[in-house]
Amino acid sequence: MDLQRLHKERRVAFWGQVLPYLGYVIQSGLAVVFGFALIAFAAWYTSLLMHTPPDLPIRWIMLITAIPIAHASFRTYLNTADIVFLRPQEYAMQHYFKASRIRGVVYKIFGLLLLSIIAWPLYIRSDAAPKPLLLTLLLFVLLKLLFSYGGWQELRMVSAGASLGYRLLRWVLAVMMVAAWLWQPPLRSLPFMVLVSVVYVLVLRFPVKLLVAWERLIRTESMQAARVMRTLGWFVDVPALTQRVTPRRWLSWLGGNIPWDRKGAYRYLLFKTFLRTEPAGIVIRLGLLGLLIIYITHTSWIGIAVYLFFIFLIGVQITSLRQYHKDSLWLQLYPIPAQSRRASFLDFVVRMTLPAAVVLWLPFLTKGSEDLLSTLLTLAGGILGVFMIRGTQAKKWRSDGQDEEEV
Repeated sequence: MDLQRLHKERRVAFWGQVLPYLGYVIQSGLAVVFGFALIAFAAWYTSLLMHTPPDLPIRWIMLITAIPIAHASFRTYLNTADIVFLRPQEYAMQHYFKASRIRGVVYKIFGLLLLSIIAWPLYIRSDAAPKPLLLTLLLFVLLKLLFSYGGWQELRMVSAGASLGYRLLRWVLAVMMVAAWLWQPPLRSLPFMVLVSVVYVLVLRFPVKLLVAWERLIRTESMQAARVMRTLGWFVDVPALTQRVTPRRWLSWLGGNIPWDRKGAYRYLLFKTFLRTEPAGIVIRLGLLGLLIIYITHTSWIGIAVYLFFIFLIGVQITSLRQYHKDSLWLQLYPIPAQSRRASFLDFVVRMTLPAAVVLWLPFLTKGSEDLLSTLLTLAGGILGVFMIRGTQAKKWRSDGQDEEEV
């Protein structure tokens, strides 16, 4: 069997399913919004370059920009049947995975270099001792290759706990090495980074690994495919794919006060689905990242724009649950009217997005009473954004015809 050809055929087949939906995504107005956002960003960035604040925390900004160095993901296009039909070819599967490893690195390197080049003019204007551009880009590429190698080794580890621990180690080392490069002179930072890299590669040899971790690779591929389809689901109806269920006992108390009756049944289902699926993890990460960036930029109007942008991002993740149980047979059998489901979903959106908007607003309180009116107006804008998200979802629910009584 030609395994490289099989990988290519599966990749073409998957993206062949996705491409027909892209036309609907463009028709939804995303292209226009993206164009206006690009123009607005270019105008804002030009203005920032011309009037750079003297106290701009540029090294922290560059550190955040370079954090994607630690990200590692690979599309293998494996499915459950491969455990049976491809296992006899396990000894030669490196030929199948070759394209996955290359594509999993190349595209991310291009994105990382693009972000770095965009941020570079601001960096050289703000940093007292900027590092050379070409050397920095070369260093970022090498680090990306290093951590992509580490991410692939994590997928082969037998122990799920070891894989999780090494994933955390990968992110910690990425932050340490990039910070060392930005804050320390090259003669100090380069030997430190080389030493850490060598130790990291050696440490990766300790855990027991499988030649091909079939179950983990198939589960990871299923999650990534579902993520693509869920993103398309923000704009058009797409087939639902399997979602990963993650028990989060430390959040299990959320939704526990919902009345145990027919009126609260769908809201309870939404809360528990949210807590055990991927959007909850994304919302938590977005919240932490948003708090950091807003705290850095809260003294200017940039902080307000970032605040509203993160409310939108969190709202997108929360409202993605509209598609999770759309085709569930049990919702057709259980006597929950469609109108009740609509009201429960809109209530759920407000209950989850509004606290997030308040938490993200907290860094603005550090300005004190010197600009109290602006601080309060920012909170009002965040609350307005939450109810705008609710209104948009109400329109989508009606346009999908889900207001009609089904039971």
